[in-house]
Parts: sequence; structure tokens; C-alpha cells
Amino acid sequence: YSEKLSRLQVVTDINAVIAEGIAELAATEFGLSEAESGNEDIGRVRESLKHFVRDWSTEGAIEREKIFRPILDVLITVEEGERSRKRVLVPGSGLGRLAWEISQLGYDTTANELSFFMNLAFRFLLSPTTTRTVNEHTVRPYAHWFSHQRSNDSLFRAISFPDAVPRLSPTFRLSETDFLSLKPPSDNLNSSTFIWSKSDNTCREGGYDYIVTLFFIDTSLNVFTTMEHIYTLLRPGGTWINLGPLLWTSGGYAKVELSLDEVISAAEEIGFVVQDGEDAATTDTGDVFARRTIECEYTGDMKAMMRWIYKAEFW
Repeated sequence: YSEKLSRLQVVTDINAVIAEGIAELAATEFGLSEAESGNEDIGRVRESLKHFVRDWSTEGAIEREKIFRPILDVLITVEEGERSRKRVLVPGSGLGRLAWEISQLGYDTTANELSFFMNLAFRFLLSPTTTRTVNEHTVRPYAHWFSHQRSNDSLFRAISFPDAVPRLSPTFRLSETDFLSLKPPSDNLNSSTFIWSKSDNTCREGGYDYIVTLFFIDTSLNVFTTMEHIYTLLRPGGTWINLGPLLWTSGGYAKVELSLDEVISAAEEIGFVVQDGEDAATTDTGDVFARRTIECEYTGDMKAMMRWIYKAEFW
């Protein structure tokens, strides 16, 4: 066992190379002379390392396919020539893979993330000074949790990333701010930056064509406010695509913790029309827009002795 702990120390030092690279880039981009951190941040750092695997590794592709595919199937129903005129917002975008995939379909896409644990890790991938080629980096994401491991080799295994190299562009943006502070964009698609409407009463001709929320709404302090803001940001006739569970994760600070039926009822009260129909995944004549339940994981370890399966709802 002492050899195992020695191996953990070596692997921790290897993971620190990535963490230090992220911190150094942040110091450069934000002009920081020094940074403070504490033990309370370790869990968030480990979460970011696992998101490199989930979002940007070959090993994470199976998990991504399960949760990305229903969303992408809706978006590919739009003719390719029309997509560049459609705006998509992805709040709670994490390390940005879903938003990047949507931009690769030809949509004008904005990734929105508040957490700088996520944003700084994503910047590490976006910057040509820190990430230049596919699978340039290596991380040992599961080394710090000894439970449910079949072997030490599995526990300490290395995973390379990224399997694709993302870059920001005029049609792929990162908005590092609170989702609730966002305003609907204007109809000026020729602008490389957003021009915000000056009041909510005059912005309804603009807005996003799609807002995509993946494992997002249950992070809300007030899910009513979140859904109302989604409605406000959409242009008339716009579409909200959601996939996720209802694991209310606001640390006991959430104003309400609703059941799925209550969430759907509230969405309909706000003004949304929830699409029903046959599930395209289970029938030959199904509807990719149909509301359905999707079993999936979130930053799971595919080689562990345990799986945490969500029965996430898609609409």
C-alpha cells in the first residue's frame, strides 16, 4: 500500500503540470501578480480535470454521444444554408465541447459559463500558447478517488486530451458572466460582438433562435427565474432545448426544489409549448423533438466498479 501512495504522489505531481499551466495562463491573461487558493478549491479543480476527459478526450466520446446526440439531432434538422443566420446560446457550458460542436454545425454560437474553474480550464484549450495540437496533454483524472477501482493501473491511468483543438471565432464566442445578466442580442449578425437592446420591451424582435441547457437548470438558485430568463432571451418562436436531471445543487440555498411535473407546468405557465410525440430513438417514425427520458452518466469512470446513472429528461 505504501507503494500505491508513492505512486499517488507521482501522479499528483503530473496532474499539477496541467493545473499550474492553467494558473500561469490565467495570471498572464488577467495580469495577476499572485493568486490565492485553499483546500476548499481542491474539489473544484479535480472536477475541472475530469471535465477534460468528459468533454475533450476520446474516452469521453461515449458519454458525450449519449447526451449530445439528442440535442444535435434537433439542430441538424435546420438546412445547412440557414444555420449561419441562427443564434444559439449554451448557458452553463462548462469546458465548452457542446457549444463548440454546435458551432461546427454552422450556427452562430455563444458558450456562457460563470465558473472560472471551468472558464480558466477552457481558456487553457483555447489558447495557442498552451494548446497547439490534438492530444497534447495528459491527465490522471481518477487518481484521487480510491473507491470502486478494479486495479491500481486503472486508478492511475493516463488519458490524453484534447481530441480536437477548439478556437474562438466570429461565430464561436465565450461569455464569462452570470446567465441572468445576459440580454437578448440584436438582429445585427454582421457584428463580431453583440449589440444589446436597451430595454426588455424593445428587444423582442431580436434574441436567440435556440437556447440549449445541458445539466443546467437544476443548478439554479431560483429555477422560475432561470426559465423566465430563457424565455426572455429567445426570439419569438425560438426553441429551448433541455437535457438533464433535477439534482438541485445549490447547497440548500435554492428557493424551490421542484419535481419534473412542476418544472414542466411552470414552463408552460411561462409560455413554453412542450413538444410531445414518439421518441425517434425507439421508433422508425419517431420525432427528434419529442420529450423523453434518457439514461446517461456525467463525468463517469468507464472502468470503475460503480456507475451513477441519471434518468435525464429531454425536451
